Formats: sequence, C-alpha cells, structure tokens
Amino acid sequence: MSILPVIDVSSLRSDASSSRTAAEIAVACRDTGFFYVVGHGVDATLVARLDALSREFFSLPHDEKMQIAMARGGLAWRGFFPVGDELTSGVPDQKEGLYFGRELGPEHAHVRAGTPLHGANLFPSRPAELAATVLRYMDELTTLGHTLMRGIGLSLGLDADYFATHYTTDPLILFRIFHYPPLAAAEQVWSVGEHTDYGLLTILRQDDCGGLQVKSKQGWLEAPPIPDSFVCNIGDMLDRMTGGVYRSTPHRVRNTSGRGRLSFPFFFDPNFDARIHRIGRIELGSSVSDDRDQRWDGESVHDFEGTYGDYLRRKVARVFPQLSRG
Repeated sequence: MSILPVIDVSSLRSDASSSRTAAEIAVACRDTGFFYVVGHGVDATLVARLDALSREFFSLPHDEKMQIAMARGGLAWRGFFPVGDELTSGVPDQKEGLYFGRELGPEHAHVRAGTPLHGANLFPSRPAELAATVLRYMDELTTLGHTLMRGIGLSLGLDADYFATHYTTDPLILFRIFHYPPLAAAEQVWSVGEHTDYGLLTILRQDDCGGLQVKSKQGWLEAPPIPDSFVCNIGDMLDRMTGGVYRSTPHRVRNTSGRGRLSFPFFFDPNFDARIHRIGRIELGSSVSDDRDQRWDGESVHDFEGTYGDYLRRKVARVFPQLSRG
C-alpha cells in the first residue's frame, strides 16, 4: 500500500466542481511531487493491448530489435536501445527501451530544420499492431495531460487554461516503453538511477512488478502499482515556474521482482520553443526555494534561462552521448 496520495480526477474531465481535486493536487505537489490518478478515462482495453504488444516486442531476438535502433532515427531520437545504452548521471541503466514521440512528417518546420527530438517514429515490423496502438495511446494520454494541467493550474490559483494558453497549446509529447530485466537482490546496480524528469508532467503506467521509489523528506518511499491508475510526477520546468514550491522529485527504479518489468512513461511538456519563466501571478514568496545542495547532480533548475528545447537538448545529450555526437 502506497502512502502517496490517490486522486480521482474525474471532475476535471466534466463540468463538476474541481476545487476539491485542485486542492488535493496542491497538497501532493507541495509535499512529494508525486501522486496517483484514477478516474482518468483512459481505455483499459487499450492499456492492456499496449502491455501485451510491448512484451511481444521485447521477447524478440536482439538482432531483430536492433533493426529499429535509435541510431537509425537520427536527430529525431526515436527507436530501440539495448540494456546499458542509456545513462543516468553517467551510469548505464539496467533497462532496454523504445523511444517514441509525436509523429511528424518532413513538411514540419522543426523536421525541415533538423531540430532534435522531432520527426517520424521507428516502428518494428513485429508486432505489426504496435504502431497503431502506440499512436492511439499517445493521443489518449495527450488528452489526459491537458486535463491534469488544468487541475495543476487551478491548484496554483491560476485560470484552468493557463498552461494551455502559455506553454502547451502545442505540447512536446515524448513517450517511452521500458523493459527492466530482473536484478538479483545482491546486485549493487539500479534499473534506472536517481533522477528528476525534465518537463512539466510525467504520466506513468507501470505493471505489477513494483520497484519504483520516490525521494521524500522522510527518505525513499515505495510507489507500488495500483490497478487502473497512473503515477504522476512534476518535472524540472514546473519546479522552475513555481520557484521551487512545486518540486521535481528525484526517483529511481530497482527491479528485484524476479520478472521482467514494463513501464510506460509519457511526458507532457512545454512547447519546444517556449521560453520558461517563473509564474508571477501566484503567491510564491519573494525568494526561490532552491534544492541544489540536495540534488544528486548539484545543479539548479532555477539558474536556467532559455527555451524548453535548450534545456531538453542538453539533458538528453547526457543520456545518449553517442547520438549527440552523431
């Protein structure tokens, strides 16, 4: 049983009063920056199909998975990576995965300009249904992302459409499917090391293996799977926008379940070209609450100036340095 809050967000999807939901989101964001959501409206059949097709893909021979290796995606940074290729704080993670994003054709301005993280997805030939399932899932999670950001806006005393108007009219959408091989209890490695997420909001679907841990004031907390829920956490840009009142909380994963673990993190982030500023319309106090001294990387999100794309390119280049050199 998790001690992280579970929030029913159905009122944000209807015309019902959302004040109670917004208040619950405010408490969660000021405390750990993590919360579960139920009443989200995402099709359970779609989620189950995505899980089954993902397991089918990761069971394929290595050479077949490498047919859509990320190196073939170029600057779009889409496709498959094997265990150990992704780094967290310079240390290889014990996971393999698939990178996806919004499907963009060659006519898109960012694709024409060769902007990183924009382009067409690389989908495997097997299972053939994975492509359509991923695209539909991203559409449903984009809708949920807009819904949750309305709740976060209200939780800050802003208009419900504040983020849609200023940052997410055209959000940057990134989606990952990760497979974590089981680790022996004695192994001194992490499936994914301590980190924060970069953008506004992460919406995570996890399977029933467990292993996600969240850093709190009281220490590391388990975030076990809850059926039909998503785990949500806020990212570095919301931390910066709120002067540290809403904190991007470090988290990590260690899969000692004895089984392969799947997770499905969906990142709902500001437009790539959006300049990130501290929100001036909310009562945050005069000083920034900076946690540089507590962060594993010793960096401050509040020192950053520029667009979200500037921040993201620097961060992702550390995760896949071989791609940034290419």
